[in-house]
Order: sequence, then structure tokens, then C-alpha cells
Amino acid sequence: MNHPRTALSVNLNKVALVRNTRHLGIPSVTRAATLCLQAGAQGITVHPRPDARHIRADDVHELSALVKAWPGAEYNIEGNPFHNLMDFVRALRPHQCTFVPDSEGQFTSDHGWDLARDAERVRPLIAEARALGVRVSLFMDADAAAMPLARAVGADRVELYTEPYAAAHGGPDQAVQIARFAAAAQAALDAGLGVNAGHDLNQANLADFLRAVPGVQEVSIGHALISDALEQGYERTVQAYLRAIASAASAQS
Repeated sequence: MNHPRTALSVNLNKVALVRNTRHLGIPSVTRAATLCLQAGAQGITVHPRPDARHIRADDVHELSALVKAWPGAEYNIEGNPFHNLMDFVRALRPHQCTFVPDSEGQFTSDHGWDLARDAERVRPLIAEARALGVRVSLFMDADAAAMPLARAVGADRVELYTEPYAAAHGGPDQAVQIARFAAAAQAALDAGLGVNAGHDLNQANLADFLRAVPGVQEVSIGHALISDALEQGYERTVQAYLRAIASAASAQS
């Protein structure tokens, strides 16, 4: 699906994490998704981990049904294809699946695929997902040399792991990190890949990133956006992120 600007996909893992501390069903993950989509978000992302510490299997299925009621909205399921991700891909056929090389107990995603090592393992699973009509994005570090490898294993897109940029934002290394990400994105585009991005993007650093990094089709934002929503509400928060995206698009036009 095409959007005129970078699409905003809201990651709802942290909503589920809060809900799971009690047995009351609140806050509701599906209600959060509804409010975000009503506010203008173009997609919903979840990362169901094998230990179900936040998003659970029933959430994944309920959100799939919800997103189908929103024409033009996209559903992105992230995870390790060697753990539980492919079960969801086979059952639900989301618009996109993002392969992430996390270990089972990993606290949060903190590195991309090493395709020199893992290419032959992921290749058949990428092919299977694509045969089901599911777009495949690979979670990757900002390494320009790795982008042709991602294309060679059959991926449609890469999601650039943006924590190094976020950590450097506002400091002396920001320009160096921006250059790395811009080069990686351009290498991905040159290889015929689409470009997504995510991890620690927030209201303060998002527009700067999108102004400098070419061709970003989607950003997946969870922790910062849900944290902002605790203070501002979902509608105001989503609209603030959409304004940041719009301001970057205006600067590029």
C-alpha cells in the first residue's frame, strides 16, 4: 500500500505490557489500536515474543481482524522467524512481517541480521512468507554493504535499526550517525529494497532523521509514542508524530 509520506505504524507492545500487570483487561490493546487509527496512524505493529510478556497470541489475532476493518491501514507483525513469527504469518497473512534476530529472552531488539552467517537459514522462510502474499522486511543495522545481501535473500524491505542514531541525536556524533543511515538507506534503494526504520525514534528526533535519510516508507514507533500518550492521549500524540513526518516531507519538497 502506498502513502504520499512516510507511514506511521504504532507499536502496541507497551500497552500490552501494562495490561499484563493485572487481570482486568485494561488498558485495551484493541482500543489503543482503534484510537491510533482514528487519529491518522497508517498502521499497527506488534512484536509477540515467545514468553508473551506483552503482546499475546490472542492480541495478534484480534488486531488482525481490527485492521481489516480499516481500508488502507497496514498490519505489521515482527519477530524471529525461527521462534513464533511464522505461525502468525501462516495463519493471518498480515500486510508485512518483519524478521528480527532476537533471542527468546532478549530484553529488546538491539541488532540486525548478520546475513553473511544467516542468509541460507532465512531465505526459505522469506520465500514462504512472500508466497503467502506477505511483504518481508529484515531488521538490519545501518550497514550499506549489507543491503545487497538483504535483496539477494529475497527481502522486500529492510527496517533500519535506529537506536544508534537516537542515542547520538543532539550530540557530537549525530552527523556521523545520520551519514551512516543515509548511506545505508541509499544502498537499500539502489538494491531495489524499500526502507523502513524503527527503534527509539521519538518526537524530538524523528523529523531530523526523515529529512536526512532518503526513501523511508514507514517508521514503527512504540515506546516513545506510548509514553507520550500517557500524558497527551493517543489522538494528540499520533497527530504530533504525523506533524513531524509532514514537516520532514515539506523540507524535502
